[in-house]
Amino acid sequence: MAVEVPADIQARCKGLGKGVGYALKVLCAQLEDDPLLGSPTGDRSLYIAQIDGETFEDCPALTVHYAYGPPLLEEGQLQIRGIEETHPAAVEPKEEAVAAPDPHQEEIEARQVTDAWRRIEAWLCEHASASCDLLKPGASEGEIAALEEAIGVRVPASLKALWQLRAGHLDEPGAGFLPEYNWALMDLDAVALVYRERMELQRDWGSDEPFLWKPSWIPFCAWSTHDFTSGLYLDAESGEVCRWSESIDRRTEFESLTAFLEGMADALEVPSLATWPKPGLLNGGLVWGPPGDANEEALWRPWNG
Repeated sequence: MAVEVPADIQARCKGLGKGVGYALKVLCAQLEDDPLLGSPTGDRSLYIAQIDGETFEDCPALTVHYAYGPPLLEEGQLQIRGIEETHPAAVEPKEEAVAAPDPHQEEIEARQVTDAWRRIEAWLCEHASASCDLLKPGASEGEIAALEEAIGVRVPASLKALWQLRAGHLDEPGAGFLPEYNWALMDLDAVALVYRERMELQRDWGSDEPFLWKPSWIPFCAWSTHDFTSGLYLDAESGEVCRWSESIDRRTEFESLTAFLEGMADALEVPSLATWPKPGLLNGGLVWGPPGDANEEALWRPWNG
């Protein structure tokens, strides 16, 4: 049985360290012998495996996500779905009463998100219309209120402002374009689905620490419009944008939704501000890259302003 390692995973390995590619190759050989070597995530067909960073030169400790067999794959097939550096899980304090949001501050944050997104969409319309065409219309206040009732959490004004502008990507190839992994913007149905699934996993976990999911975590971006094994969520308590995956590792990526979107708008308008990955164009759409797939990389053109 051969283990499939997609091109984007191979490209991700290069960014994590010189020894990561070899370490993953060793793990793949082990998985060929024992596909159930990893730990089940709770989602059917999905597993995680760990790579000890001390075993390999120039390789950090890693968490590898993979799928094996039905229903995601054919019988006997195994595919690497994600790889990321493993960080010690932070032990969070017990939840305390949360102060009511400041209406004035929320108004400012909503306006900042609106302004940042309009900058992004103006750039898309001018330079990457294929990406702009794959955005869904905004959600109504009633639709967002229905989501709040479904998950039992108040949506912060900043995220509400984003959803009122655009409430997800269409389920089409290449739809995602949010940095750094070309995340797809989730629609409200997907948000409710992922939130319920993650909260159910937390209940099954049976322990408060470390947290698999907290009630205040609201997902809004995912790997794709149909792959929810990783993505970004907004912490409704702290306002931080964090990354989730199938492991218990939860990483803060941005101090706020405003910082995330303003950083993206800045990188599009002034590409020299982008570190890695870089904004670029592929088939008329925005792709942060260069892409891991060789054929796509040949067509991808960096955006230099």
